[in-house]
Amino acid sequence: MKVWSSRETSISEIRVLIVTAHPDDECMFFAPTIIRLLELNAQIHLLCLSEGNYYNQGIQRKQELLNSCAVLGIPASRITIVNHKELPDNPNAEWSISLLSAVIVKHIIAHSFNMVLTFDGRGVSGHANHIAIHKAVSHLAFSGQVPKDCCLLSLVTVGLLRKYLCFLELPISWLLPSRLCCIVGLQGYRQAKAAMLCHRTQLLWFRYLYITFSRYMFTNTFQIISQGPKDLKIY
Repeated sequence: MKVWSSRETSISEIRVLIVTAHPDDECMFFAPTIIRLLELNAQIHLLCLSEGNYYNQGIQRKQELLNSCAVLGIPASRITIVNHKELPDNPNAEWSISLLSAVIVKHIIAHSFNMVLTFDGRGVSGHANHIAIHKAVSHLAFSGQVPKDCCLLSLVTVGLLRKYLCFLELPISWLLPSRLCCIVGLQGYRQAKAAMLCHRTQLLWFRYLYITFSRYMFTNTFQIISQGPKDLKIY
């Protein structure tokens, strides 16, 4: 394990908020980061901005989210699931940036988070709800509403080839510039896979291909949205 930081703050003092759009985002896209930071004793909270009710499965998907987070190591007391009529789980819905910004910044300030992780402008999968969250966090960054000691980072979207290179993509992730890089080994991958398997309503045939081949099951790389620490690489 290697960690570089310009701050005196240790990993164990980092209070992380991961902002997602739907149940299953936490393990499909952020599992390596959650696993590695928890191993280093960081405190992680999850803010999920919808119940995932696109197919009227919201109640079941909420429980699946809690089960997945338990596998990853996030207790239910650190999970907030938003159910707002203006934030439906729908790729065709235009989420209000002002509403998202208000919900997110209220959560940041209430819990004194000093690191926020979310999607970048392409949303990894291109989902409109993911992209809306990035716009909201970027708005908070540029408007100065987030405390100065809170670092905002976005999960890097990679091209299709890199996305499905599986563990072969790890050297690329390590070598390319990033503000935060988290990599897990076989044991971490198994944990991420177990978390994903908790989302039984989402386990269509192509999900199994994703679980097997996606680089996001092994590694996450982030770019900074606002001022924050220098490069961190965790493997």
